[in-house]
Amino acid sequence: MPAPRYDLHCHSTASDGTLSPSAVVRRAATRGVDVLALTDHDETAGLAEAAAEARRTGVRFVPGIELSVTWSHQTIHVVGLGIDPENPGLLAGTARLRAFRDWRAGEIAARLAKHGIDGALEGARRHSKGAILSRTHFAHFLVETGHAKDVRQVFRRFLVHGKPGHVAGEWASLEEGVGWITGAGGLAVIAHPARYRLSATRLRQLLGAFRELGGIGLEVVSGSHSPDDNLRMALLARRFDLLASAGSDFHGPENPWYELGRLPELPPGCRPVWQSVAWQQATGALPAERAS
Repeated sequence: MPAPRYDLHCHSTASDGTLSPSAVVRRAATRGVDVLALTDHDETAGLAEAAAEARRTGVRFVPGIELSVTWSHQTIHVVGLGIDPENPGLLAGTARLRAFRDWRAGEIAARLAKHGIDGALEGARRHSKGAILSRTHFAHFLVETGHAKDVRQVFRRFLVHGKPGHVAGEWASLEEGVGWITGAGGLAVIAHPARYRLSATRLRQLLGAFRELGGIGLEVVSGSHSPDDNLRMALLARRFDLLASAGSDFHGPENPWYELGRLPELPPGCRPVWQSVAWQQATGALPAERAS
């Protein structure tokens, strides 16, 4: 019997994905995913819909979230797996992050207007189907209006540091983000660690701080990682005694390189998060599932 296929990082229209929560689950089922975590940015609104669809399709569902935190002037994303979506501390924290997102959206639009691009706020809202207004929605507007050929080019030309629409993030602290996740009964995992512009020394410092605060996992395999990245992150996970997670970071079918379930196996020597006692406690996983 083949081992279950896990995808523990994806997004829906509740944040900056392009498929509804139920459509994400259905797509995961058709892609052969057995265990799926929906991890929308700073938002839990899609979890109930996704869980209901998972019961219909037979996919094992894990309620999750992806929190935005600031560490050493760098934006870091922390995935929470097996969270209680109704936890008061988590809800209060995410409400604060969404309030900042609302302010940031207005500021991005104002800065783009100074660069001669009008109507960006309204344009971004047309692309948002949930409560979250993200940089991705601005990117879709800028592609739609011919300012770039694709979303990747938008980020390079308009939304990163030093470009016209860049606004620095003022997110939760690493301590707050990890605390909100663990306080909600979840497992804190650093998302796509190879993507951050950190030196090897700074990345090690981040992982050390994260581990001391109660972080338990590292997304060793990610849709945005290269095979070399996966191997490098596996070594770091072992060095810092972190469990290994895997997630596509799926946002929609228009980004086929981040497809649901399209993930290599974890490198040898990793301890999968789904084989841990902590996973059983957070998700209620069956012992047979943990041993796979």
